Amino acid sequence: MIVKSEKVHDKKSEKKRRIIIILSLVAALLIVLYFILVNFLVSAALVPSFMEKLKSFERITNDSYEAQVHTSDIKVNHQFAINDTYEWLETVERRKISAETEDGYTLVAEEFLSDENNHKWALILHGYTGWKEEMYPFAHWYYEEGYHIIAPDLRCQGESEGDFIGMGWTDHYDCTLWISYILLRDSDAKIVIHGQSMGAATALMMTGEKDISQHICAVVSDCAYTDAYSMFGEKIKQWFYLPAFPIVDTACLVLRIRGGYNLKDASAINAVKKSNTPTLFIHGDADAMISVEMTKQLYDAADCPKELLIVEGAGHAQSQDKDPDTYYGTIRSFLEKFIQE
Repeated sequence: MIVKSEKVHDKKSEKKRRIIIILSLVAALLIVLYFILVNFLVSAALVPSFMEKLKSFERITNDSYEAQVHTSDIKVNHQFAINDTYEWLETVERRKISAETEDGYTLVAEEFLSDENNHKWALILHGYTGWKEEMYPFAHWYYEEGYHIIAPDLRCQGESEGDFIGMGWTDHYDCTLWISYILLRDSDAKIVIHGQSMGAATALMMTGEKDISQHICAVVSDCAYTDAYSMFGEKIKQWFYLPAFPIVDTACLVLRIRGGYNLKDASAINAVKKSNTPTLFIHGDADAMISVEMTKQLYDAADCPKELLIVEGAGHAQSQDKDPDTYYGTIRSFLEKFIQE
């Protein structure tokens, strides 16, 4: 009887071990699949070449367009600005320039030199999945105001090389290369950084650095987000219909391994708390991509000379088309206080 009891016990123990092994293998497989999913999502959101293969780049562009405000005044003003910019591009002196990052990528920008003999410079930064050409209407305005302009393609976008879109973090380091370039050209340069969306967040992150160049006299932040971590969480839900937690935290780990930075580092709101750079915050109150509340939070947190412009009826990056007179008039008045010859 004792022998039989031991055999039964051994069989139960063996069965239990098999169940534990199976459950462990299933758990391990689920973890592997989960990390594959997160890795896929990181590439689908931050690697343009991968995005194009998935056609997610096209879908995100279409979704972004649908989320815009499509009133007749915005359409008319936008088309007028485009036509006016095309005419200007036919006559203006410009040239393509490049810079090399510490990790070996070539960044490309367009330089526009004003006929004015002054020291005013504007560094103009585009947004997520954007390119320098879409910022040329702003370059045109700054040119008419007597500024020399640098309009770069940010890392991994347009003509610039890179591995991952930097969400402002790697970009705010990269953009110091353009500041250095300007100072080589003009040691007395007085620089304004004008960014839209991710470009605005990039500019704000630059102002939070202890060693920021004293030649950066002002920032124009148009529809910036508070931090990339929050933005990534919102877009995971919006674009991929998945929960932000725990996916975004895992994405931070994956991106740290693959891209060398953490989404939590890319925080414009932490930067403005340390900033001394005069900053004009602009946002449209009908922005469906980045909530106007984010700019209000940035404005409240900023520890620097600051102004706030909320444009009624403007969607994401549409303030200049909704009310161009107020938009550019406010920028002109703001910059006159801090950039003078």
